[in-house]
Amino acid sequence: MIYLQHFGLDKTPFSLTADPDFFIDFIPHKEALEVITTALSLGEGILKITGEVGTGKTLLCNKLQSELSEQYLVCTIDNPYLSAHELRSALALHLGIDKNQLDDQFLLTGIIKERLLALLAAGKKVLVLVDEAQALPDASLEALRLFSNLETGPDKLLQVVLFGQPELDVRLGESQLRQLRQRITFSYQLRALSESEIEHYIQQRLMRAGYRGVALFNRKVCKKISQASRGIPRLINVLCHKALMISYGRQHYTITQKLIKEAVEDTEDAYPVPSLGRWWVILFLFAVINALLIMWWKGLL
Repeated sequence: MIYLQHFGLDKTPFSLTADPDFFIDFIPHKEALEVITTALSLGEGILKITGEVGTGKTLLCNKLQSELSEQYLVCTIDNPYLSAHELRSALALHLGIDKNQLDDQFLLTGIIKERLLALLAAGKKVLVLVDEAQALPDASLEALRLFSNLETGPDKLLQVVLFGQPELDVRLGESQLRQLRQRITFSYQLRALSESEIEHYIQQRLMRAGYRGVALFNRKVCKKISQASRGIPRLINVLCHKALMISYGRQHYTITQKLIKEAVEDTEDAYPVPSLGRWWVILFLFAVINALLIMWWKGLL
């Protein structure tokens, strides 16, 4: 990236790629991670993590994959439009089943079960991470539920974590998915970041990217970013990245509120940041209207 040398960075700090190296230990993701790891250790079958677009579900999914790869054979399903047979086939490939055995969809479930039993006997647990689960067809979600039912004695043959937007909860409220809903034993809803969390988030990402200078984003700048991004990490990344690019283009070494305003104006989903002058006008009009109402109530008008 063109501004890396300018700011003394080793890599891009605000990339939209869900890189686990940039996982920041702030409260929403920390709690979600604790819920998942605790529930998995208890042997729960299906878990659910929901959150608005851009709140970091894919990053959390990737973090789990990197952290649990020694304990589990992790199968990540990141294509949300798989049919039930395509989902079984993807799972079979993750489990190391030969491609030639995928054609007969009536036998495939049995083949997968045999493979799961062999893995369990070898001391290997299987974890399925499903990203964008709200878009999976009903039949595919039902296939996951049936796989989660597979067990031998006290042990589940596989465990599933569903990551999805709030629409997933809406779908799970439908009658045809009630059996899946009843199988979800633990869930967590990711929230947006607070203003103080945003300041910490920005500083930590810069440090992870190799920045060692004075603070680039001061508290007032972070407040503007908070207002414009609504606390959504993806929007925070977009605004910070654009602000760094603008600053580099003008050969500046600090980020100002004016630069954030320009970045906001160039970002469609960001909320406009009102200028100080605009706020004075709003306050003045409010004071005038309030005075007129008091005069009218006292009969002076």
